[in-house]
Amino acid sequence: MPTLYSFKQKDVLCSALGKYVKRASRESIKARGRFTIALSGGSLPSQLAQGIVEDESIEWDKWFVFFADERAVPLNDHDSNYRLAEDALFSKVPIPRDQIFAIDQNFLNDTQELADVYEKDLVRVFAAKETVKIPAFDCMLLGVGPDGHTCSLFPNHELLRENIAWVSPIEDSPKPPPRRITLTLTVVTHAHNIAFVAAGQSKQDILVKVLETPDEGLPASLVNQMGGDRVTWFVDDEASKLTVFPKKEFKL
Repeated sequence: MPTLYSFKQKDVLCSALGKYVKRASRESIKARGRFTIALSGGSLPSQLAQGIVEDESIEWDKWFVFFADERAVPLNDHDSNYRLAEDALFSKVPIPRDQIFAIDQNFLNDTQELADVYEKDLVRVFAAKETVKIPAFDCMLLGVGPDGHTCSLFPNHELLRENIAWVSPIEDSPKPPPRRITLTLTVVTHAHNIAFVAAGQSKQDILVKVLETPDEGLPASLVNQMGGDRVTWFVDDEASKLTVFPKKEFKL
């Protein structure tokens, strides 16, 4: 069962998210010598940055950063998730640049090749020395759309049934821009720690659906079901106003 934390103020939410990620980083580095994290776009990079950029105890040199999904646009484009993360986070912390994995701009016109090349980056990090069927990220940070999508996994889309590829292309995203790549549901739900972040009134209705009516099969609901107690929701009180899903007190 997922854990739901709700906070009165967004800055308190960001602080709690930062503590959650810092703990995951610390534990992962102790256990495996590195920290692998997948980021979504939107407001999430800035929310994460607000909670961690000032912390000098973080071992940034052991971070390996991927994107949960990305748009097939240049890295300096306003629609680029990389650009959002660069502006909010990467430019402010000393993560080695060769440990931040952006899409290869040489393949923007071919989303299948774009996905295949990105998957090779995952193979190099997760399966360089042994056979790995599914990469296990230490932390997966996700948002949720008003239709219940997460990453670029949309309701009723055929990509939800993909169980072989680690990274898949999508040409018909219902949310612009239409051409993207995304981690598959199998990879997303295999992470050691999975966190959703949702804030504001616009998230009220979808939180009720995702948390209280999981049989609808929305992508975010599927992550809840498949991830179980590895899934944590960080929301503000405005977003959680309508849900009766049990809230827990944040302690870390």
